[in-house]
Order: sequence, then structure tokens, then C-alpha cells
Amino acid sequence: MSEVPTDRRVRRGLVTRDKLIETARQLFGEHGYDGTSIDAILRAAGIQRGALYHHFDSKRAVFDAVLERVIADISTEVAAAGRAAPDPVASLRAGCSVWLHRSLDPAIQQIVLLDTPSVLGWKRAREIDQPYVSGVRRNLQRTGTTIAPAELDVLAHMLIAAVGEAAMHIALADDPAEALA
Repeated sequence: MSEVPTDRRVRRGLVTRDKLIETARQLFGEHGYDGTSIDAILRAAGIQRGALYHHFDSKRAVFDAVLERVIADISTEVAAAGRAAPDPVASLRAGCSVWLHRSLDPAIQQIVLLDTPSVLGWKRAREIDQPYVSGVRRNLQRTGTTIAPAELDVLAHMLIAAVGEAAMHIALADDPAEALA
């Protein structure tokens, strides 16, 4: 369990940072990265420019923090669904299903699927995926497979990529609910 800061300035700083991330999350989800300015984030959050730059050195850094928060939220849902499943294969299916259902959310589509590659680039996107690839790899190992460890890594990457492509297909479909089905 993490320690709660006792210093009021530290607590205020954390509250300010959280408010900036949540405000930016809403604006990036509604208007996209390019359609959201630092000034819009500041106005909507009711926070001064200096406070933003105390926590983030750029709009890109704000976006990165928003993306990490969105991915963490989705990951929590995926993990809960996986833990509730009766076996490792069902756990993988449940996690994939959660992510695909979450990809119906236009804000998730905008932040995670559409803006991330152009804003943060391929390398950063892969860094963000890495813990989830490791989780898929662990689940694959739990199935009792006899696949070699190096091949498990490749398979885990392929599964993450396939589910990501399915999510993008859903996001770009004329009828996302039909595409999900």
C-alpha cells in the first residue's frame, strides 16, 4: 500500500496533477490530441499554466499521462475479468473481450487507438504494451502449453497485436457494435 503524503503542498500537487490528467482525458477523448490545446485544458481544469508546467513539460507529456491512466483503467477491468474466469484459456478470452468492448467507447478509440501512434510513436506505444504482453505470456504458460519460451513471447505479441487490430477495426467501422459482434 502506498503511503499518503502528509505534506499539504505535496497533496495539493497530486490533486492538481490528477485534475489536469482527468480534464485532459475528457478533452483528448472528445476533440483528439490535435483538437485540444494546453489553454483549453487549463481553462477546463481552472488551473494556472505554471501549475501544469510544474507537472508536465509539454502537451505530449500530458497525453502520455492520460494514456497511462486510460490503459491502467482498462487493465484493471481486464485483470478482474481474467481472474473471474475458470481457466487460463477462458481468462485470455475474457480479457480480450473486455478490451474489445471498451473499444466501443469513442474516447478510448480516440486516445488509445487513433492518437497514440502519431503522438507518442511506435516505440512508446510498444513500451506501454509490454506489461500486458507479459501478462498474456504468463496466461499462455498457465495453459500447460509445450511451446518454447521464445515462441511464447512471439505468440503473446501476436495476440496483443491481433486484439489491437480487432479493436481498430471496431473503432473505424461504420457500425462499431456490429463490428464487435
